[in-house]
Amino acid sequence: DVQLQASGGGQVQAGRSLRLSCAASGFSFDDSVVGWFRQAPGKAREGVSSISPNDGKTYYFDSVKGRFTISSDNAKNTVYLQMNSLEPEDTAVYYCAVGRVGVGTRYGSPWYLPPIGLVGFHSWGQGTLVTVSS
Repeated sequence: DVQLQASGGGQVQAGRSLRLSCAASGFSFDDSVVGWFRQAPGKAREGVSSISPNDGKTYYFDSVKGRFTISSDNAKNTVYLQMNSLEPEDTAVYYCAVGRVGVGTRYGSPWYLPPIGLVGFHSWGQGTLVTVSS
């Protein structure tokens, strides 16, 4: 079974940093894409960043470009999200998910994440809460 465990959340002041981890099991990094998403209270889920661990391709949504960095340790089946210069607007529950390129709408609406491709995310982990105070 696919399992994703997000950790590393907490409460920090604006301008500080946090690093989230997503420990994955039950699937191969070779043909998967791992993404970070977030959902703030009362708001829709939004994308944060994704990585193709096999070739290192990454994608960042505009709201986090230049502040967040995604990386993977394939030997540990873990994906990290380094979050710097945090802002109160980054407050949300952060989730990691795993998907594949080229699966169309099999798992719902796919996400267009160039240069990774069109990704359908099929499994989601429990979230970790990040709270940024001003």
